[in-house]
Amino acid sequence: MTLAKHALTALPWQTSYRHQSRRYGIEIEFSGLELADVQQLVARHLSLSASESGRYRYKLTGDPAGDWLVELDFQLLARMGEQKFNADSLTDNLQESLETIVAAVAKKVVPLELVTPPLPFAELSKVTELITLLHKAGAKGSSESLRYAFGLQLNPEIPSTDARLLLAIIRAFVCLQPWLRQRENIDIVRTLTSYIEPYPAAYQQKIINKDYQPDLAELIDDYLTFNPSRNRALDCLPLFMHLDKARVRAVTTDKLIKSRPAFHYRLPSCEIHQADWSLQRAWDGWAQVEMLANDQTRLQQCMTAYQHYMAKTGRFEKSWISEVEQQWLNR
Repeated sequence: MTLAKHALTALPWQTSYRHQSRRYGIEIEFSGLELADVQQLVARHLSLSASESGRYRYKLTGDPAGDWLVELDFQLLARMGEQKFNADSLTDNLQESLETIVAAVAKKVVPLELVTPPLPFAELSKVTELITLLHKAGAKGSSESLRYAFGLQLNPEIPSTDARLLLAIIRAFVCLQPWLRQRENIDIVRTLTSYIEPYPAAYQQKIINKDYQPDLAELIDDYLTFNPSRNRALDCLPLFMHLDKARVRAVTTDKLIKSRPAFHYRLPSCEIHQADWSLQRAWDGWAQVEMLANDQTRLQQCMTAYQHYMAKTGRFEKSWISEVEQQWLNR
């Protein structure tokens, strides 16, 4: 790896629903380093100021785009770390001892997470540079150990709140997902977790029908009916929470769903220990989704082909992946 800027593919929609340049949040999970060392590395490289937000989370300020976070990605430990202990309290001493034990165990299996603010396209080089520096410092990715199941998550801001455009992106993702999974070469442990489940077949079949033309409320309701969980390779709950919080909360009370005007692309793995791995693999995969979604003629043709594939008895996924590579990618 070098500090040279990676040539990320420009996406077809350059402006957001706010009629300003689109922004992209990135979340990177990894292990092999100490929390304090990571925050120092990030703060030094980006000239940011760090402050502890609990014993297992640092907030880094000074970037006009917003705050960066470095944290141990374990909800229980994060909540423990926000508490202050009284040295003279027996209860607090016992709880502190328990926290120490939990922290020691967590460090072996729970990732550190670097969370960026929503960044404009021109500033994504900050992420590629940090990936290089973390790699050189000894960061470990998902396939480094059978204990790991680490991801790199993209949060691309939506170009529009129009239901037709949002549906086009979801449809394109459904059609390309088998190819995206192969492209990511997801390790067995991460495959066995429930974090990146595909949409149920019934939902896929429903939305790739060309006669399915929902308004926004129907689009959200149908998604919630089939996907009331965050554990999807393309999680739309944060987006739909932003667009219609009451509608989402009527179905799920999961406090981990955070409202944001962006898709939550959870599929990519983090392989930061591999010298040839970078943000580009996940980014270019997502770019294919948006480019297909932006071409209505090709999208409709691809949907029809995918419908035929799904209707086959004893279908082989490799045959569809081969067709995607031959016909449905933007070269």
